[in-house]
Amino acid sequence: TQSRFPTAFFFLVGLSFCLTIPIPVEDSHEFTEKDLQFAERYLRTHYDLRPNPAGIMRKSANTVASKLREMQAFFGLEVTGKLDEETYELMQKPRCGVPDVGEYNFFPRKLKWSKTNLTYRIMNYTSDLRRAEVDRAFKKAFKVWSDVTPLNFTRIRSGIADIMISFGTKEHGDFYPFDGPSGLLAHAFPPGPDYGGDAHFDDDEAWSDDSRGYNLFLVAAHEFGHSLGLEHSRDPGALMFPIYTYTGKTGFVLPDDDVQGIQELYGEFFWRLHPQMVEAELVLLKSFWPELPNKIDAAYENPIKDLVFMFKGKKVWALNGYDIVEDFPKKIYEIGFPKEMKRIDAAVHIKDTGKTLFFSGNKYWSYDEEAELMEAGYPRLIEEEFAGVGDRVDAVYERNGYLYFFNGPLQFEYSIWSKRIVRVLHTNSIFWC
Repeated sequence: TQSRFPTAFFFLVGLSFCLTIPIPVEDSHEFTEKDLQFAERYLRTHYDLRPNPAGIMRKSANTVASKLREMQAFFGLEVTGKLDEETYELMQKPRCGVPDVGEYNFFPRKLKWSKTNLTYRIMNYTSDLRRAEVDRAFKKAFKVWSDVTPLNFTRIRSGIADIMISFGTKEHGDFYPFDGPSGLLAHAFPPGPDYGGDAHFDDDEAWSDDSRGYNLFLVAAHEFGHSLGLEHSRDPGALMFPIYTYTGKTGFVLPDDDVQGIQELYGEFFWRLHPQMVEAELVLLKSFWPELPNKIDAAYENPIKDLVFMFKGKKVWALNGYDIVEDFPKKIYEIGFPKEMKRIDAAVHIKDTGKTLFFSGNKYWSYDEEAELMEAGYPRLIEEEFAGVGDRVDAVYERNGYLYFFNGPLQFEYSIWSKRIVRVLHTNSIFWC
């Protein structure tokens, strides 16, 4: 795919790595010359450290100390502007080859695909896994993103795809060379024509489908996030955190930080299940209700009143079909919540009792829909009433006499009548995956 890269990229790396720049260090006896050269390459690769053509450091924000401070701030380290042991150890960890600071990325920010049906093509294979295992890892990695967006990914076996996937070593045709085992594992380009969206994997790594070497699915899911327009996250628990972390063999659940990031680009969606529909469909929230905010904290439906209620911060909207009900949005304190409450985390209506439960922090409230009053004796602690679900609720829904509580990667099936947890599931089991 070498012809897919324009000559304009030569300048971006044309300064090479032959110039040596003084690196401010915490302890001058702690690091060898080789260590300092490695640190310099790291800052050039991931934080746009640039000497001027004469090799004299610019006396501006673009200094080694300022780049060290940027890096330390990004990873939550003590910000000193000096190379210390903790900073150097983090530099040595295996990671993605895409820069960490958005303004210094390959392209301008906020790039996204203008279509929802995307194609991908696997150009070649690593010898570390069987072809079927590689195919499966990439398919599963794309599904991570299609589960929470309207994007569809279709594999093609010839021609130019939107996302071209390849394995390569060292200089592999895009002027962003890999560095041998460990170090840089892979990189990908943001959405766009030609080379945009392409993902490259370092074939000097030991790729696997488990904890040995580097798990291809996890690295691919991260890189495809870049292919869709995401930058690196500062959240160590996020998939888009730049440092590689093996998260275990059990079912992968996309962290909320990544869900929010991708839905900020492609819009927030909801699963719609109609009585006349066999399967749920993923629908763009703003295609139904363009007046609503981009992000919703919680929602529930009252089928008796034929209303859907949506919450964002201190406001609530009542919706009837495609229309917002008159006099809405309202402040949540108008329906009985404390004025100091900042948001609702989750809500669920129980048809058989006519009550709606609201969850915020470690407490919950019960609202009588017929009387339109908050019931006395609330709030109560979640853990006291729903033992075992934890002290917070991310989301909840009711089905066939059971409440399904979501807390992080787990989903708890709770019997309303026996008042106990009967099953613990993975969060993504609601999507039948």
